[in-house]
Amino acid sequence: MARDVISAVLLLTGAVFCVLGAWGLIRFPDVPSRLQAATKPQTVGLVAILLGSAVQLAPRHAAGLLLVALLQLVTAPVVAQRVGRAAYRTGCVRHDLLAVDDLARQHGRPAGTWPTGPAPR
Repeated sequence: MARDVISAVLLLTGAVFCVLGAWGLIRFPDVPSRLQAATKPQTVGLVAILLGSAVQLAPRHAAGLLLVALLQLVTAPVVAQRVGRAAYRTGCVRHDLLAVDDLARQHGRPAGTWPTGPAPR
C-alpha cells in the first residue's frame, strides 16, 4: 500500500514537471530560456518517473532504471551547453534578453550585437 502511494506521487510529480517543461519550450522566447525549460524540468520529471517505476519493481530490475536516470543527469547539462554555444555562435540568441553576455568578449564583438548586425527588437 505505501509503495503504491509513493509510486503514484512520484509518477504524478514527474508528469507535472514534464508538462511544465514542454509548456516552457512553447512559451519562452529564445534559445537559452528554451534550453532551460528543456533540460531542468524534463530531467527532474524523468528521474521522478523512473523512481516511481523503480519503487514497483524488484531491486535487480530497478537498477536498470536508476542507471538510465544517472545517464540523463550526466548528459542533459552537457548537451544543453553545447546546443546553447552553437546557438550563440550562429546568432540565434536574442542579446537584448541577456542580463550578462560573457561570451561577447571571446567572440570579439561588443555585448548586444549579433554577428550580422544589431540584435533585432
